[in-house]
Amino acid sequence: MTARSPAPPLARPHRDDVLIAVAGLAGGLVLWRLGLFTTFPRGELPGGLSLLPLAVMSGAELLRRTAQPWALWLATAALAADLVIGSLLATVLMFTDVVYAAVLYGPPGLARRVPPATVLVTIAVTLAALFALRGPEALTLGIVAALVSVGPAFTGSVVRDHRDRAVAERLRAEQTALLAEMDRVQAVTAERARMARELHDVVANHLSAIAVHSTAAQSLDDPAATREALAVIRENSVQGLAEMRRLIGLLRDAREGEEVSAAPTLEGLDALLAQARAHGGADGLGFVLRDERSGGPLPAPVELAAYRIVQEALTNALKHASPGPVTVCLTGPGEDGGPLTVRVTSPLGARPGPRAPGSGAGLIGMRERVGLLGGDFSAGPAAGPGGGERWEVRAVLPVAEERTEARTEGTRGRSGG
Repeated sequence: MTARSPAPPLARPHRDDVLIAVAGLAGGLVLWRLGLFTTFPRGELPGGLSLLPLAVMSGAELLRRTAQPWALWLATAALAADLVIGSLLATVLMFTDVVYAAVLYGPPGLARRVPPATVLVTIAVTLAALFALRGPEALTLGIVAALVSVGPAFTGSVVRDHRDRAVAERLRAEQTALLAEMDRVQAVTAERARMARELHDVVANHLSAIAVHSTAAQSLDDPAATREALAVIRENSVQGLAEMRRLIGLLRDAREGEEVSAAPTLEGLDALLAQARAHGGADGLGFVLRDERSGGPLPAPVELAAYRIVQEALTNALKHASPGPVTVCLTGPGEDGGPLTVRVTSPLGARPGPRAPGSGAGLIGMRERVGLLGGDFSAGPAAGPGGGERWEVRAVLPVAEERTEARTEGTRGRSGG
């Protein structure tokens, strides 16, 4: 046998409801004491029995906000008794307030049913008065019934609609603010990720060379080799600082008259490979560039992504590749708007001598760059010529979409100018 759940406790009357009930009861007592009745039963002055509907109506006022529809039914019964025993104006006025509160504070179903119900009751009272009195005073009784029931009901309906609309607008504003905050957080996170990728690509190449040569200088007891390693370290330090200044200049707001250096393009691959040859020649690494591109110029985002991918792949080759050729191959895009394919292959195997540690952020950054352009990226072992195993980095960068967006932006700029 399951235990019954306890009934929910009744809500305490609102402070305003208590004040309304006390004021109505006090007003009704004054009217009764002065003998100011609205209707008299059988032409006689009502006695103290008329105070009973007044007290019941005051009790309904206490429940006007917390116990609908019971307060409305109680008030309706009290009004009927008041009209039969002898009506006090205070009892009638409190009934109108209970009808108003039933629509405003009651359940949604009650708020929908009360206004049309008051209209039907008013029509019924008017027709009954016409049938009984057969005079113009019947219309007056119908007007009074409308003022007592229809007016408060529709007033409560209008107020409730405005209140619900205000609540909905407030919720919509809060949701809009929440979505705006989520968009701001996502934008900040995306910008931080972009800055992290750019910083890694700019600094990792130079710092890797510095780490390799400093480790070699420590392990070799040769003054000439040490001087050569220190020269390479100094060169990479200066170039790294220059790249950092360029990146900081891009991140800051450019002042009037101040020029900010442009982002690197694929035209700088020759210099990038020459630098890699200078760093990896002592380790038996050879670097070859095969540029098999066709078609027109590439959009800036595609060129920057391709350059950074090659730069990071060469950095990884300097860190981890065994002696042998490192090949950078660029193919596409054609005149039909095909993708640009970047492929960097390096020997895979044991490498003698010192090696710089890796953090694993390079592959993640390359994958993110390709993903932002909607391309495909892969990195891993692959079969090389002659059956040897090689490490291959392959990126397919869409070009047609970027060109379309660039033409669209150019058209907007000309139309705006």
